Amino acid sequence: MARLLKQSGLPDGKSLGNLDETLLSAKVRRQLPTLLDGGFVERGENLLTFGLPGRGKTHFVAALGRELILRHGLTVLFTPTFKLVQQLLNAKKALKLEAALKKLDRYAVVVLDDIGYVQQDREEMEVLFTFLAERYERRSVMITSNLVFSKWDQIFKDPLTTLAAIDRLVHHATILEFDGESVRAQKAKTRQSA
Repeated sequence: MARLLKQSGLPDGKSLGNLDETLLSAKVRRQLPTLLDGGFVERGENLLTFGLPGRGKTHFVAALGRELILRHGLTVLFTPTFKLVQQLLNAKKALKLEAALKKLDRYAVVVLDDIGYVQQDREEMEVLFTFLAERYERRSVMITSNLVFSKWDQIFKDPLTTLAAIDRLVHHATILEFDGESVRAQKAKTRQSA
């Protein structure tokens, strides 16, 4: 378990134990036990989380990833989307993209954090799409995004590629919205009033 946790790249301090479930919507709270049972990973399904910055998406998926390791011994990789894209792009330039994709395939779950912040050129968009297409219906992806699907053309640039990426991701997915006030803003208010 310690080795799996170390290899996961999961951020420290983002666990189920310190996730304030009272800040989550009722739908997200209802889905949590089902997600924790890990069945979605066995079925190669995805988890897509959306919401404005500071709503707890990253904490939620990191805590879930940690629990998937601890409860089920699953392999999880947590990475900011821009880092994964750069790794894949470097592999493609070195003619080693297939090997890089195979290495990523060893992970039952890959968590792509902040996909909405990625403003890619065509080559970067292509490697991200290739990664998503390779995992389709076989391996799970968990994604956090500040952008709703209608704005994903900012990520993939091309309308057909955008549609194909969304289609693959949502085909077998749980989609959760994180709304309400920013968790960081609430904590700042609490500190100021103390």
